[in-house]
Amino acid sequence: MPGAAVLALSLAALAGCAQDPADATSSAAPTDASAGGTAYPLTLDNCGVETTVEAAPQRVVTVKSSTTEMLLALGLGDRIVGSAFLDGPVPDSLADAAADVPAVADPMAEQVPGAEAVLGLEPDLVYAGWESNLTADGAGDRATLAKLGVASYVSPAACKAPEYMPDPLTFDDVFAEIDEVGEVFDASDAAADLVAEQKDTLASVTPDDRGLTALWYSSGDDIPYVGAGIGAPQMIMDAVGLENVAADVHDTWTSFSWEQAIEADPDVIVLVDATWNSADQKIERLESNPATARMTAVREGHYLTVPFPASEAGVRNVDAVVDLSAQLDGLEGLEP
Repeated sequence: MPGAAVLALSLAALAGCAQDPADATSSAAPTDASAGGTAYPLTLDNCGVETTVEAAPQRVVTVKSSTTEMLLALGLGDRIVGSAFLDGPVPDSLADAAADVPAVADPMAEQVPGAEAVLGLEPDLVYAGWESNLTADGAGDRATLAKLGVASYVSPAACKAPEYMPDPLTFDDVFAEIDEVGEVFDASDAAADLVAEQKDTLASVTPDDRGLTALWYSSGDDIPYVGAGIGAPQMIMDAVGLENVAADVHDTWTSFSWEQAIEADPDVIVLVDATWNSADQKIERLESNPATARMTAVREGHYLTVPFPASEAGVRNVDAVVDLSAQLDGLEGLEP
């Protein structure tokens, strides 16, 4: 893989393909904040990186499902010129919106796209779900993109520096990202409406009060990778009323031995359904191993499922709470 210096030279050669900041400013006149819109240029502290957006972004590359679905939910799908690293199909609620966006229907890459491919789409913003998406070996490092007139924004829930990482992640953090993205795109009204709708939906869920314990099983065979105590899985389980058996691990996700899981003997197991590691595959693994097959949740078939894209911070978290709560209510013979 080329080093950062080599890639920087390659990006500079492509600078003519990227939108110049002056062009971005001229394409959308600055908005007077007193009129209720976003005042540009807008400068944000995003995961410790100063990010300046010169005008409401018109050409956006999204990396990860969480960012793509955020724009679709805000009615901004027409701004997406390239999407990549999607974790699964969009939910039914966004299917119609996605169908109208060729860049979502036909993603540019299954994994993180290269910087040359990103710049070839002439974006004015790259919106990434993870900080690691924006590197010299990925979609482009943030400083170099900025020099080429391309702003970058990372989902704040994915910030890794201790002073920026939500600890723990809360729904207020998720709603704050919706509001901030609305500000970036001069779509604050749409963001406010979406937040209000999600708050109402979340308030309609009554958390289970039986003291049920749960293991959030994301991936892994020999060593399971599970939801830990401060990330989206913990936030969702709290809202559903489930006690996370890995809550004591101060991280978003963690490796968790099968011995620990068997000793905890959770009442239910939340299975992350991913295209590369489906819920059915996880069930087969749990039921075919004599040790894990003895677990109460496995013996009783007390499984809940959640799509992988709903397991990361974003607009699908509230729906995940509603869905998991309904699944929990439908399980028979469940007692702590």
